Amino acid sequence: MIEFQNVSKVYSNGTQALKNVSLHVDTGEFVFIVGQSGAGKSTFLKLITCEERPTAGEIVVGEQKLTQLKRSEIPYLRRMMGMVFQDFRLIHKMTVYENIAFAMHVVGASSKEIRKRVPYILGLVNLQDKAGCHPRELSGGEQQRVGLARALANNPRLLIADEPTGNVDPTLSFEIVDLLNQINKRGTTVLMVTHQHSLVKHFQRRVVEIKNGSIVADSCNWEARHD
Repeated sequence: MIEFQNVSKVYSNGTQALKNVSLHVDTGEFVFIVGQSGAGKSTFLKLITCEERPTAGEIVVGEQKLTQLKRSEIPYLRRMMGMVFQDFRLIHKMTVYENIAFAMHVVGASSKEIRKRVPYILGLVNLQDKAGCHPRELSGGEQQRVGLARALANNPRLLIADEPTGNVDPTLSFEIVDLLNQINKRGTTVLMVTHQHSLVKHFQRRVVEIKNGSIVADSCNWEARHD
């Protein structure tokens, strides 16, 4: 699903965000990406979505070599991805239903597809009774579940969650990751950036640790070394 081959990224101000990173993520994996602020986690995600391009090395997502991807082809790459953010990024003038439907509308889904898919997705994240609510009427955990539902609207092959539990309390954090876990079990590849070690230890998935732009650990036994 994802292949980094000797990837480096140097920004125009001279900052070296990633240094010779090589990594393979199989289709269907769930991987936590951990590291201190400024370690290179955000750059890692931005390279996958083509928000940034590597200075050196090769990146493959699905069957696409990203260094060969034209700018006009990037939106099609992103259609295979769902994104969940720390700050929710919901459209506050739209209802829960409309937020999810909008994500489908922008990629050309028909009204019939939207009417069928949105209730299914709302059921998946247990928000069937909130379809007519606006985001401001929801708790932080509920808003994040809307964000997750929107990310799932177009049935992505890859789900990228960037600190999705950063603005919810610890109990809700576990609920959000449990939802991601269930989605992963349905076949979706999940990458989750987090700084919450308690989540990483609890869910016992593969953990990739980035430090100063380099991968310093890649292990299912990461939690045993960070007690």
